[in-house]
Amino acid sequence: MCGIVGYVGSKEATPVLINGLKKLEYRGYDSAGIAVLSESADEILVRKSKGALKFLEAKIADEVIKGSVGIGHTRWATHGEPSDLNSHPHTNVSGTIAVVHNGIIENYAKLKAWLQDQGIVFRSQTDTEVIAHLINYFYEKSGELFKAVLETLHKLEGSYALGVVCTKYPDRLIAARKESPLIVGLGKDENFIASDVPAVLEYTRDVYYLDQKEIAVLYSDHVDLFNEDGEKIHKEPSHVEWDLSSAEKDGYAHFMLKEIHEQPKVLDATIKAHVVYDEKKNPVDLTFSKEIESDRINEMIQNAKRIVITACGTSYHAGMVGKYAFEKFARIPTVVDVASEFRYRNPILNKDDVFIVISQSGETADTLAAMRLAKENGAKVIAITNVVGSTVSREADFVIYTLAGPEIAVASTKAYTTQLACLYMISMMFGYKNGKLPEAEYKKLLNELIKIPELSQKILENQEDVQKFASRQFNKSKIFYIGRQFDSASSLESALKLKEVSYMHCEAFAAGELKHGPIALIDNDTLVVAIATCPELYEKLVSNIVEVKSRGATTMCITQNKAEMSKACDEILEIPETDSTLESILSIIPAQLFAYYCSVQKGIDPDKPRNLAKSVTVE
Repeated sequence: MCGIVGYVGSKEATPVLINGLKKLEYRGYDSAGIAVLSESADEILVRKSKGALKFLEAKIADEVIKGSVGIGHTRWATHGEPSDLNSHPHTNVSGTIAVVHNGIIENYAKLKAWLQDQGIVFRSQTDTEVIAHLINYFYEKSGELFKAVLETLHKLEGSYALGVVCTKYPDRLIAARKESPLIVGLGKDENFIASDVPAVLEYTRDVYYLDQKEIAVLYSDHVDLFNEDGEKIHKEPSHVEWDLSSAEKDGYAHFMLKEIHEQPKVLDATIKAHVVYDEKKNPVDLTFSKEIESDRINEMIQNAKRIVITACGTSYHAGMVGKYAFEKFARIPTVVDVASEFRYRNPILNKDDVFIVISQSGETADTLAAMRLAKENGAKVIAITNVVGSTVSREADFVIYTLAGPEIAVASTKAYTTQLACLYMISMMFGYKNGKLPEAEYKKLLNELIKIPELSQKILENQEDVQKFASRQFNKSKIFYIGRQFDSASSLESALKLKEVSYMHCEAFAAGELKHGPIALIDNDTLVVAIATCPELYEKLVSNIVEVKSRGATTMCITQNKAEMSKACDEILEIPETDSTLESILSIIPAQLFAYYCSVQKGIDPDKPRNLAKSVTVE
């Protein structure tokens, strides 16, 4: 959520800042602003506006803002309503210090009251303005900007990613990070800060991923890094492998559609990265990573008494599918928790628990807190994430990367399916190595798994069927997704996609729960979508469909068995046949397309749904 960019170099800062903010729009925001140090360094030129970035661009279109050091921000309101006044950047009273901030300062009310006692008059309702005034307070005492920032950080409770500029230090930009993500981009005679890689990808692929409580001081020709005590530290930069086109639309109308279509490619990359082949190129085993000793993995698997999966949103739904996979393949009891609930319910954890955290960004605040709690209690942690160098990847015991590449649309698609692929692979490996999954079945599943990317491409080749159905159904007032077993988990994610991008009222539940309340809502203005990939439960699902049809609902089924399910459904979206336990990777794709086309039919931008942020880095 929110987006930070910063620049110090020889170029004009304003175009770089605006361009960087555009690359971060996917994170969600309701206002935008920039602060540029003037050429003479006697003032900071602050321009900000409520609403989309285009309103800020319009505001500065006829203005020449000259300066080569600056910071920019897209805000997602937490403290104070969206407004020009509450937009970032914020300054001290004299306007000599400007700050942009992602996160939440939990003790801001106490700090604000103390500053007001010192005579400070606040102009906004934000928690961020406290930071600007605190830095100014400590600067007036010490006369040193770095020391003032350091003392301010020691006073802050909560989460932050910060960018700070000051007229008294016109050659530098100071950045700091706790909980909220922040990177430093390393260019030639220029350096950058940003909330995420796409903002700097046009200029550099060499970055520092700031760790907890690290501080960076950026000059045009070098960057100094410090720990929370102000001591200099050294770290090696990371090289980003994405090319620029990965963060562009490449001719697609929206990023969401592009990312749906990228799924065959990224699934193939993710699966093949972990498959071990024999000399004849037959899949024979799975591995976490070549860098991880196999005996550590085997020891963890043999000692595992329980699997605990925790995540938020879409990743939580992936975990729900993972639960069924672990219990089916590895016969290990598995529980799935929403991370925000897990951390507060005094959970029971044991040293033989295997704790799996799933986070696309690797920075989800609640998921990180749950992971740290698990580690404190001695559990082994496996992280599934899409971002190399993210906090979750650094702190977990084992890491599985999804290799989905940058996901720009707020609603996750390719990250979800690659998360599923990883969960299937881990659960199959556990089952094989603990003796619960026979070798012949294991190798059969491996063969089926490596065919999944090709099968997903076949679904996309028939996307017009989904588009036509969406054009007839996008005005339904109520939509329900139902399914059994794996499909009930897929229903949750299908419903979430539709809610996120089309704002249509949609619910999902296990099909057997229909008669326990929801069927009271069924009428002629209802669409019921059944996901049917479990052959042993077709008959029962058909009965559920007949029940809702008799009450006036329109019905659609996503299934690999058109012949069976067409007996009851009005419409069938057929998916290719594979092992039924792996069908969850395929069945979600028509649901993603349906959500996308409903959004487009309603005139909504599916890439930037209202009120949503890509990465939730605060509670």
